[in-house]
Amino acid sequence: MELIRDILSFYLTYIGPVLDILLLAFLMYKAYQILIKTQAVQLGRGALFMLLIYALAFLLHLTTLLWLLNILATGVVIGAAIVFQPELRRMFLTMGQNGWLRRSRSQHSHINYVLSAADKMSALKRGMLVVFLRKDSLKEIIENPSATRLNADISSNLLATIFEFDTALHDGAAVIDNGKVIAAGCYLPLTKQDDINKSFGTRHRAALGIAEETDAVVLIVSEESGAISLAYDSKLYYDLSQDDIMNQLTYLLKVKGEEKPQQPEGSAS
Repeated sequence: MELIRDILSFYLTYIGPVLDILLLAFLMYKAYQILIKTQAVQLGRGALFMLLIYALAFLLHLTTLLWLLNILATGVVIGAAIVFQPELRRMFLTMGQNGWLRRSRSQHSHINYVLSAADKMSALKRGMLVVFLRKDSLKEIIENPSATRLNADISSNLLATIFEFDTALHDGAAVIDNGKVIAAGCYLPLTKQDDINKSFGTRHRAALGIAEETDAVVLIVSEESGAISLAYDSKLYYDLSQDDIMNQLTYLLKVKGEEKPQQPEGSAS
């Protein structure tokens, strides 16, 4: 019993506080990552500002301000939940999709086939929208009645045929996983961001929308300009070079296990 008490005392005195601090730091780091990814930084800044005001009122014994803040606290929380509902939804979606909460997915993307088709579409100024699955499932989108299940081996000719002008599948997205075109004609959720470039059409907004809600990587070919872009991690990188696209896809899909490349030079939204 004496030994057990000594061990418990040692744990409570030394190990427990260290674990407490490490766990708190880990949770704060994850919360920061989620806020950045979901574009909800303004929500965190607002909460921090309110906490600073409350701490200042408490330290300076501003009783009237404390009384008012205590009354308004509930209303502020409810109001913030209403105003920031899209950001909170994305934040909780991101929490559920974190790598330490989900299964791993092997990705063999055959990037060259996709880039070859993208080059053809770009030269012809035909729109193209390709979604590369990573760890998150797009089951609801793939199994939607509007989508067409293919489960076909990927090739540049297949993709060029799918996105040929005026075909039935032209306007939707093709979803790629494990070297296969799983489905085509898929409709994606549009972005909720208000500050996106007004010149971007539905394809770019859909690409950014799915990149906000999942970890998918999306390649877009503009029907207006022929520019080839990527969307991932809630950001859109517009009009990238072939080298930039190859480097980014190679790293993001972990085809060759290369080191992380530099951020692409295209504009991010």
